[in-house]
Amino acid sequence: MEWGRTARGRRLLDTAVAAGTAALCVTVGFAQSAGLSLYPRLVVSAAPTQWLESALPLALAGPVHYGAVPVAGAALLMWRRRWPVAICAFLVVAATATPLVPAALVALFTVASLRPARTTAAVTALALLPVVLHVPLGILGAGPGASFSASVLATTVTGGVLVGAAVGWGLFLRGLHERGEQLRARDAWRAEQIRQREREALAREMHDVLAHRLSLLSVHAGALEVNRSASPAQVGQAAGVIRSSAHQALEDLQQVLGVLRTPLQADGADTEPPQPALGDLPRLVDESRRTGMRVDLHQEVTEPASVSATTGRTVYRIVQEALTNAHKHAPGQSVRVRVRGTPGAGLDVEIVNGLPEADAPGLPGGGSGLSGLRERAALVGGSLSHGRTERTHEVRAHLPWPA
Repeated sequence: MEWGRTARGRRLLDTAVAAGTAALCVTVGFAQSAGLSLYPRLVVSAAPTQWLESALPLALAGPVHYGAVPVAGAALLMWRRRWPVAICAFLVVAATATPLVPAALVALFTVASLRPARTTAAVTALALLPVVLHVPLGILGAGPGASFSASVLATTVTGGVLVGAAVGWGLFLRGLHERGEQLRARDAWRAEQIRQREREALAREMHDVLAHRLSLLSVHAGALEVNRSASPAQVGQAAGVIRSSAHQALEDLQQVLGVLRTPLQADGADTEPPQPALGDLPRLVDESRRTGMRVDLHQEVTEPASVSATTGRTVYRIVQEALTNAHKHAPGQSVRVRVRGTPGAGLDVEIVNGLPEADAPGLPGGGSGLSGLRERAALVGGSLSHGRTERTHEVRAHLPWPA
């Protein structure tokens, strides 16, 4: 229960346990006075009472032995969490002479549930010592020729069972607690892994979306800087493209962040904004063409409508990143984009651009775009490679397309 997990709740629980155990100890005391014993007594049954009779008035000896002593011993259980081993050892020893068997069993349970196995084994051995010695001491106490009392054997068996039950129950609960801790730790690890994957996905999406827009914006701004003799109409047109690209980049960023903030509506419907698909490739290529880049697009895809949304988006992002890299590192070079495939055979994507001139200025890159594309391709079961030939830079990818 939740209240048992707070400091105040534990104090109330320990008080209730001590009170209930005190009542049981008093009951056991009266049972022992009638000759019934649940746990071996290494001290002669009448010895404690005789000592109390010599120290107290006769009318008080019995109530103290069978009432006050059990209550005082059970009261120690209120501190059983703070000093479990010391209290357990004291109560186990005291139980061999006084009616503190229930209190000793509760203390054994506490040690087994809170302390390591070695400590539990030590106090268990202490509790079983009277059980082991009870039979030989009973035989010796019976005297030569006397018959062995069956009650000695019964008390021995009962004591062993009670000790085993208390320790076993404590070990069982400790095992449940440790198992719960392991499950919570595993759940926390899984949650962290999910958050990490979400962060990586967000980083890939932001890179793919913004890098392309910002590279287009930089190309137009660079053209204005180089072409200082441009007419007012040309300057206005370029400024309009820059403004449009910046506005679109801001909208794309807001969409990506919106996915992170509100993944689900109240009714559980997905609120993810429309994602690019295979059919959006012509629009993507037109954006690059408007910057002056020569781009040839060849699509040889049968049944493009049957391409899954995830695969189509991956193709789009691969082409987008390749065009972005061409803008950054090979300005002025032509680009050839080819996408072909059939259901069952998969989709092949190829982007080839010429190498930049030796003195051609380029834009800085973070170096994470192609790595992100390899991760995207791997997520859908595909592969991606890139490299230079003598005159070109090539990006090739193969993505599965089930029949």
